[in-house]
Amino acid sequence: MSLNATASEIVSGNSALLSLAMRMMVTALFVVVATFAAERAGAVVGAMIATLPIAAGPAYVFLALDHDAQFIAGSALASLVVNAVTCIFALVYASLAQTRGLLASVLAALATWLALASAARAVPWTIAGAIGVNVVVLAGCLVLGERLRHARLPLARRRWYDVSLRATLVSALVAGVVGLSSALGPSITGTLAVFPVVLLSLMVVLHARLGGSAAAAVLANTMLGLAGFGGACLTALLTVERLGTPLGLTLALTVSVFANLSFWALRRGRRPREQG
Repeated sequence: MSLNATASEIVSGNSALLSLAMRMMVTALFVVVATFAAERAGAVVGAMIATLPIAAGPAYVFLALDHDAQFIAGSALASLVVNAVTCIFALVYASLAQTRGLLASVLAALATWLALASAARAVPWTIAGAIGVNVVVLAGCLVLGERLRHARLPLARRRWYDVSLRATLVSALVAGVVGLSSALGPSITGTLAVFPVVLLSLMVVLHARLGGSAAAAVLANTMLGLAGFGGACLTALLTVERLGTPLGLTLALTVSVFANLSFWALRRGRRPREQG
């Protein structure tokens, strides 16, 4: 009996590891494709691509395989709140990167995100409260970041580790979120699912390659894209329990893509000669 139990546990463990490895590979592939598109498009388009659910999307899909719609909705509420925190994260970096080095700018932005995300978890959020904080924060960040988004991106040769760095960071995030979700609960899971690993990797890679002003321009443009991502979180929150998780997450992705395409068209119409 014990031998059979042990064999069963080994098979179960191997299946779980294989499943996790597949999830990480799928996510890494998604990041590689998105990265190539972003690096050829300039600041605005790069920012719109970066704020698509590159990391959070796969994380939520895989979470849906292991959890019910109520868990996904609870995670989406936490993700919606933290979306506002991520906008502040982008603003802090974009502001500091004008005059500060890579390490100081990134560490200050990351410390801000960690502090505000931790503080947000202590608040009993409602849907109305989460929407309100996003409206106020995103509007304020857009106004403050407007002057930072116009720098042109110089051409730079891609280094061999640029794409692999982003793919590794996002894959590690998905592995952590999925692996720890049962123990952490929906609130912390929703927070970790939207940890700004894609934006963080863009900061590191672009600042080192193109300089602070150019990297800041990309991050300043992501603030508008985060409005679309917030809409995706809200859509998931409102639909997964009513329509089912697959349809709810599909609608959320649709909202994110449509919003970012609309924002890109708006930026392009206002400044047709702006690079990106």
